[in-house]
Parts: sequence; C-alpha cells; structure tokens
Amino acid sequence: MKTPNFKKIESDIGEKRYLHTLRVTKTAEELAEIHGVNGEKVRIAARLHDACKYPDAAAIRDRARALNMKEDDVFKDFPQILHAYVAATWAQKELGITDPEILDAIRYHTTGRADMRPLEEIVFLADYLEPMRNFEGVEALRALAKKDLTQAMAASVAQNLKYLLEKRIPVHLDTVRCYNYYIGQIGGGR
Repeated sequence: MKTPNFKKIESDIGEKRYLHTLRVTKTAEELAEIHGVNGEKVRIAARLHDACKYPDAAAIRDRARALNMKEDDVFKDFPQILHAYVAATWAQKELGITDPEILDAIRYHTTGRADMRPLEEIVFLADYLEPMRNFEGVEALRALAKKDLTQAMAASVAQNLKYLLEKRIPVHLDTVRCYNYYIGQIGGGR
C-alpha cells in the first residue's frame, strides 16, 4: 500500500472536512479497541473515508471519470454518496489497497448496508457519532456504540432514516436494507 499524501487530501477536501476525518479516526480507533477489531484497518478506512469529499461536486465527478468509474444512475439520484464510492475506488487503484473490509468500510460509510462487518460498522458509527456531531440522542448513541455495535447500528440507522424522511430526502436502497437488516437483528418488526 502506498502512503496517502494527507497534506494533499487536506488541501483537496478543506480543513473543516479534514478535521472531521481526524475526529472520526479517533472515535473509530476507540470503538475498535473496545470491540476487538483490527485497529490498523480501522485507522486506514477512517482516515480515507472522506478523502474524495471535495467541496465541489463537479470535482468528485471529475475524479470518478479519471478513475474510469462508470456513470451510474444511482449517483445521479444520490450525489451525496458518490464521494464514498470514489474514495474506495481511489484507495484501491491509487494506493493499492486490496482488503475488502477496508474498501467496503469506505464505500458504505454513508449509506450503510445489510450485514456489515464490524470494521464497516465502526467506521459508519464513528462518522455519525464523532465528537462534533450534536443532535438529540447523540450521547445515548455514543454510549450504545461502546456496548453493542448491532444495537448501535439499528438505533443510528433508524434515527438517520427518520431524519431523511422528515426532510423528504430520497433514501438510498442500501440504507433501507441496512435498516431492515439491523432492526431484524435486534428482533424488531415481529
């Protein structure tokens, strides 16, 4: 694996986004230690999860084209997730990362998906719960994430889904599948 140029990443995504990435990384490392998940893999995925979340959406699309990613209708309907897919492809093609756990943690950190691996859950939750996030119930979710990843995923995705529905924001199918899976895991809907 090639070492990422974090100064360039910071320049590309901006200081505010980069500081968010550092907070996500710290949160993810703490959760990894608590839950016995490989800290190095978590660190890599967390540091790179927003590496292609440029302030300009056109720049994200340009990077996707430069990486020979196919134009997908999903990205037209859900432009807010494109950066995650671009970052995973960039990490694979430019940095030589081949570990599917790391790549999937980057790719699905925004939408989630059904049956995520613990590393994916940790990056997803760390992104949602990092210390600068401030919404009703965040402290309870942070405490839950330290106790039970499955319960924390169910609660976090449910809260996120509620927000999206209230704001009338279209919901990506991976998020719906993620919700259905984790609610099923905790015995909901029965």
